[in-house]
Amino acid sequence: MPEPEPPRPVGSAHLRPDGTLELRMRAEGPGAVVGEALFILKPGDARYASVLEHLGPISPGGYAPVLPFPPGTL
Repeated sequence: MPEPEPPRPVGSAHLRPDGTLELRMRAEGPGAVVGEALFILKPGDARYASVLEHLGPISPGGYAPVLPFPPGTL
């Protein structure tokens, strides 16, 4: 049986030099349905630590792909 494909990124993240996380997300559904979202999370936001942990290592000024989040994370 073939290995399942790894999850595809649903967006990109940028860690601004001041520590603010900028997440640009996109989803597509049946019937050409498209959704886009921009999340801005500052240090101290209740979701900040869990989102940063989900993203993995990212340096200030750097970018990272955003893999699908577990339900309830955002």
